[in-house]
Amino acid sequence: NGGGFGGKSDPFNHEIAVAKLAMITGRPVKITLTREEVFYCHRGRHPTLMWVKTGVKRDGAITGMHFRSLLDGGAYGSYGVASTYYTGALQTVTYNVPRYHFQGARAFTNKAPCGPKRGHGTPQPRFALEVHLDKIAEQLNIDPAELRLKTLVPPNSLTANYLRVGSMGLGKCIAKVVEGSEWKQKFRKLPEGRGVGLACSSYISGAGLPIYWNNMPHSGVQLKCDRGGGVTVFCGSTEIGQGSDSILAYIVAEVLGIDPFDIAVVTADTDLTPVDLGSYSSRVTLMTGNAALQAAERARQILALHASKKLEVPVERLTFADGRVFDSKDRKRGMAFAEAIQLAEAAEGTIGTVGSYTPPMSAGKYRGAGVGPSPAYSYSACVAEVDVDPETGIVRVPTIWIAHDVGRSINAASVIGQVEGSIYMGLGEALMEEMTYRGDLKVVHKIPSLLEYKSPTTLEMCDVVTYLIEDPDPNGPFGAKEVGQGPLLPVMPAVANAVYDAVGVRVDEVPVTPEKVLKALRRKQKGEAGRYGPEHFPDIAWPEATRVPTPWEGGDGKAVQPVRV
Repeated sequence: NGGGFGGKSDPFNHEIAVAKLAMITGRPVKITLTREEVFYCHRGRHPTLMWVKTGVKRDGAITGMHFRSLLDGGAYGSYGVASTYYTGALQTVTYNVPRYHFQGARAFTNKAPCGPKRGHGTPQPRFALEVHLDKIAEQLNIDPAELRLKTLVPPNSLTANYLRVGSMGLGKCIAKVVEGSEWKQKFRKLPEGRGVGLACSSYISGAGLPIYWNNMPHSGVQLKCDRGGGVTVFCGSTEIGQGSDSILAYIVAEVLGIDPFDIAVVTADTDLTPVDLGSYSSRVTLMTGNAALQAAERARQILALHASKKLEVPVERLTFADGRVFDSKDRKRGMAFAEAIQLAEAAEGTIGTVGSYTPPMSAGKYRGAGVGPSPAYSYSACVAEVDVDPETGIVRVPTIWIAHDVGRSINAASVIGQVEGSIYMGLGEALMEEMTYRGDLKVVHKIPSLLEYKSPTTLEMCDVVTYLIEDPDPNGPFGAKEVGQGPLLPVMPAVANAVYDAVGVRVDEVPVTPEKVLKALRRKQKGEAGRYGPEHFPDIAWPEATRVPTPWEGGDGKAVQPVRV
C-alpha cells in the first residue's frame, strides 16, 4: 500500500506464499519482485472522478452540498468500501454544510488494484472541493481566503453527518498563511505567468471505529518504574519512522518530570506488550499517547502519595520536574525522582501501572457512519506560489506556505518534518506522479519503472514555510492532534488554483502536467473554455438514498427511510 501503510492493510499473495514455503522447507525463503511486478501488484491511490454541486448565498454561506465520487478500484477489493466512504465523509468537518448528500461507487477494472495511501480516500475529494470553492469565490467576487473564513465549521459542534468537531484552528491557519505569503498583495496582482493559490483541509486523528469490532480498548500501555529512576513503557504501537516512540517517551517524561532519555520504550513485541491496533489513521499520538498519559498519571499518584509522607507536604502541592519531586512552594524541600520510587516500592512492592484508551462512540448510527468519526480533527491551510511558462506549460513551484493545527506540538522538530514531508509528497502528486497504461486491450503499464514514474528531486522541491498552530483539543494528550497525513491534502488544489491565477486556465485533473496546461491555454486562445479535465459524470443507477435527519432537524443519527433521488 502507499505511503506508510506498508503491508498492514491487505494480505498479498506472495507474502502468504513465502510464509508457507518457509514452513514447508524449514528454511528462510525470500521472494523478490521486479519493479514492473511491484507496479502490477501494489496498492496505489484510487483514480477518482468527482462531481460537486453546492448551494451558496451571495455572502458565500453554504446552504447545501451534493458530492458524487466514482473510484477506479483496479482488480481487487482492498479497502475499497472504506476508501469510497472517505471520499465523502470529511467535507463537513472543514466547512459548515447544513445539508449534505453523498453518493459514491467503486468500479472493478482490469488494472493494478488500488487501496489506502497517505490521506486514505481524502486527497481526491479535497482537490475537487477546494478547486470548486475557488470557482464559487470567483463567481461571487469574494476573495477565496475570505470565502473559506466565512464558511468554517464551528468548534465543538456536530456536523450534518454526525461527526463531532472539537477544537478547530483552521481560521488561525488561514490567517497565518495569508499573512506570511502576502496573499492580499499577490492574488490576482502578479505578472502573467505567476500566481498564488490557496486551499484548506481537515483529517482524522485516529479512526473512531476500530478495525476489530468489539468493546476492547484501542490502545494499551504498561509502565514500570525501577529503583534507579528509570521508567520503561511497554506498548504495542509500531514505530515506522513517524517518531511515535519519542512522542510516547516525551508524554511520560512530561508527567513524571524526568528526562526522556531516562525512559525506555518497548514497542510492537506481541510477547511482551499490550494490544494496540497499529500505526494507521494518524492514531498513535492521540490514542496510544492517551494510554501512556493515563499510565504515567497513575504512577505519579502512587509516587506522590509516598513522597508527600516523607516530605510532610500535601500531595496537591508536589511538583514533578527536573528529575525531582518537590514542594511547589519550597523547591529545596524535595527529593530525587529515584528516591520517590524507592519509597513507594518499599511500601507497596514493584511499581507498575497500566493505561488504556477507547475513543468516544460515534454519533452516527446509519450505514457508513463508521467512516469519518474521530476523537479530534486536524486542520491545514496552504498557499502555493507558481511560475507557469505559457510557451511550454511547465509549472514550477518556488514556495509553499503551510499552517497546520496540530492541537499541541509535543515534538516540534518531528511535527515540522511530517509537514514538510507532506509537502514533498503533495508536490509530486500535483505535478508529475501518474499511473499510465497502454492504449491496447492488454491494459498494462506504459512506464512501469521509477525512471519514468517521476517523483520530485531536490531540484523540483520548493521552499517550505511552516507554521505550527496550537489549538489544543480536549481529547488529545496535552491537546495534541494528528500531523502525519493532513498537511498533504491541500497541496494539490493549492497548486491548481495558483495555476489559474497565473495563466487563467483551469486544470481540473492531477497531475497538472505541461501538456494539460498547454491544451487549456490553446482552448482559451480559440475562445473556448480555458479548461482541461473531465467533461461529464457518467449516469449511474444509484440505489435508494438513505435519509438521516440532521441534528438541527431533531435527528438522532439514525436513518428514517430511503428516498428516491
